[in-house]
Amino acid sequence: MSLDPVLAALDADRDAALERLFALLRIPSISTDPAYRAECRRAAEHMAADLRSIGFDATLRDTPGHPMVVGRNDSAGPDAPHFLFYGHYDVQPPDPLELWDTPPFEPRIVERADGTAMISARGAQDDKGQAMTFIEACRAWMTVTGTLPVRVTVFLEGEEESGSPSLPGFLDANADELRAEAALVCDTSMWDRDTPAICTGLRGMMSEEITIHAASKDLHSGLFGGPAINPIRVLSKIVASLHDDAGRVTLPGFYDGVPETSQSVKDQWAALGFDPAAFLGGAGLSVPAGEADRSVMEQLWARPTCEFNGITGGYTGEGFKTVLPAQASVKISCRLVGDQDPHAIRAALHARVAAMLPADCTVSYIEHGSSKGIALSPDNPSVRRAKAALEDEWGVEAPTIGMGGSIPVVGQFKDRLGMDCLLVGFGLDDDRIHSPNEKYELSSFRRGARSWARILDALSRPA
Repeated sequence: MSLDPVLAALDADRDAALERLFALLRIPSISTDPAYRAECRRAAEHMAADLRSIGFDATLRDTPGHPMVVGRNDSAGPDAPHFLFYGHYDVQPPDPLELWDTPPFEPRIVERADGTAMISARGAQDDKGQAMTFIEACRAWMTVTGTLPVRVTVFLEGEEESGSPSLPGFLDANADELRAEAALVCDTSMWDRDTPAICTGLRGMMSEEITIHAASKDLHSGLFGGPAINPIRVLSKIVASLHDDAGRVTLPGFYDGVPETSQSVKDQWAALGFDPAAFLGGAGLSVPAGEADRSVMEQLWARPTCEFNGITGGYTGEGFKTVLPAQASVKISCRLVGDQDPHAIRAALHARVAAMLPADCTVSYIEHGSSKGIALSPDNPSVRRAKAALEDEWGVEAPTIGMGGSIPVVGQFKDRLGMDCLLVGFGLDDDRIHSPNEKYELSSFRRGARSWARILDALSRPA
């Protein structure tokens, strides 16, 4: 079957596809807020109904949290390759609302002076817009041919933005149904507006909240300052000890399992024309603060980090309160690469804290999850076929890149289902996901759907 009628169907259906996306974007499926539980279920029901309308056997699967959506289409026949597509229908809270140019759940098209256009709404990119690119590709194939090129299971989660608490148990309980040749994940970015990319490396994560406890209550700094231990001072010393002056993490064994980036990969990255000054300048910064002997791109894609995401203690309101706090807390996240063991790193962090804890102080911990880094060879057959399909659609070479962030489900698929992930997304770094005025380029939505139509065809062919 020629691809041309399928691509033509996508082009002819553009307006209807956009309205289908808008209908989904209007549902405030905020998974982390219990007040929106019914809206999350409504979004799941909406997605299941849409999948059923294009020939999928789709159902809601209840979990202790929000429901999963699982849809299966075996129209390609029993001997066709089987792929699992993963996306999520939940979104981040839109706060602060006053920073949005228009209401976050009233999607709209914004046209720019240069003729480009973007979709503005919460979830426009992350991940409703991205997921719908794949579903629209399936719709076109089913409309034109009555079948898909490969067997497809669509798996949509409703808790990705709130830590995926129901995911591990669901994967274990439904492993045989979900396991496929590979998983297809559309939750990553292009290299730039005109250059698609395949992500072959994701950093893992180890997150921990540490609280230092001292006195039984807050103390007056005039009456107790000096002889009473201050947990902010203790915590600050511990935090400061975690990096040396060259930006390296000082925990014993932290770099165990970190691979060296090959020169050939460094050369490929250098050819992409990444501008470190522009990257930092866009955030109002100018001097790289990571490992001094590593390039900014290598720091982002191939090196681990230990960062502090929040620190609290004492009085932080308006004005001044002279108090010695009873406790102080820090939230720490470590991005991991290669074979770094998040459990070993957590243990090393605990050991550092214990070694630096003075008399009259105790410590408590709250774990916030862990996952290993993921790497996929550029020579993987699925990567090669997808790369060729993207190049046919966009007319330029699609580079294989790394990504500084983490997608925990990718590690879950590998660990629990033994399945690699093909990471193809059409977002841009300026899409403001998780922030006010989130957007998705209209070209990303339209050409993303055309790209997935081509990739499905490519995956049906011999490697």
